[in-house]
Amino acid sequence: MTSHRPTLIVTGVSRGIGRSIAIFAIQKFDANVIGVARSKEGLQKLSQHIENDLNLKDRFKFVAGDVTDESTSQEAVALALKSWSGKLNGLVLNAGTFDVNLFSILTTLQHALPALRESKGRVIIVSSDVAHLALHGWGAYCSTKAALKMFSDVFAMEEPELTTVSIRPGVVDTDMTATVRKEGVEKMTPNQYAMFSSEKTERSLPYLHPDVPGHVIASLAISAPASLNGKSHSWNDEELKTHRN
Repeated sequence: MTSHRPTLIVTGVSRGIGRSIAIFAIQKFDANVIGVARSKEGLQKLSQHIENDLNLKDRFKFVAGDVTDESTSQEAVALALKSWSGKLNGLVLNAGTFDVNLFSILTTLQHALPALRESKGRVIIVSSDVAHLALHGWGAYCSTKAALKMFSDVFAMEEPELTTVSIRPGVVDTDMTATVRKEGVEKMTPNQYAMFSSEKTERSLPYLHPDVPGHVIASLAISAPASLNGKSHSWNDEELKTHRN
């Protein structure tokens, strides 16, 4: 089936920011999306929501699997290329726990790169403020996010015909931050935990709904200008104001 719509692959799509990215990309920015996540149940629920509740048929397909597994990335790229226009226009690398932060991105990009080069597509990498902030008990997460930031910089330099942007989504109300609020008191310093605690203090950070950064990331995946290649931004930076909802 041919389609004029851009085709995206979005990883970590079954919940949180990834789910919001997929919905905005399809509903607002008129894209087709291949979603990748480990939770087949979560993927099926999202697919049903898009098809039945939003009444957007044949706009979302998915691959259930671990993004660090090479076969998952191969399947996602193959599905993208055979499903609609035969092109892959954008890749949103959102899956984000420990080894998934870095190794899944290397694996997925390896398989998506030929198609992205052909379309001169976009690569949007979901980063984190902790790439620049050391947190007690967060060694693996902070380290992999820092490595991911450098990888994004190098990749953008090596692939100048693509548009690669690293985005920090802020502190988002997701399952991950819920776990931090629940368990972080035993693993973090009191001052650092105070930033993530649900208690409102002068140190606490505002929690964002996933739709807030999700809209920005979906918009960038569709229309990020080439001038943003190699840039790293927070979701609310002035340069991205036209991508905010």
